[in-house]
Amino acid sequence: MSGSKGSLGEVRFLTVAEVAAIMRVSKMTVYRMVHSGTLPAIRVGRSYRVPKRDVDNYLREAFVHAG
Repeated sequence: MSGSKGSLGEVRFLTVAEVAAIMRVSKMTVYRMVHSGTLPAIRVGRSYRVPKRDVDNYLREAFVHAG
């Protein structure tokens, strides 16, 4: 069964620090986005992981709205 989103095994997760580096923002900004629901994430122990495709989608939408 193959859906358009792919299986969970194909999902690449990024750490908060990696997301912050990609977006050129602080880790606190990423945490705020996660807690507000702006950026989906899963909790792994005491830390969060953000699917890379959600970061890509957020940046794509933010870019379109900016211009």
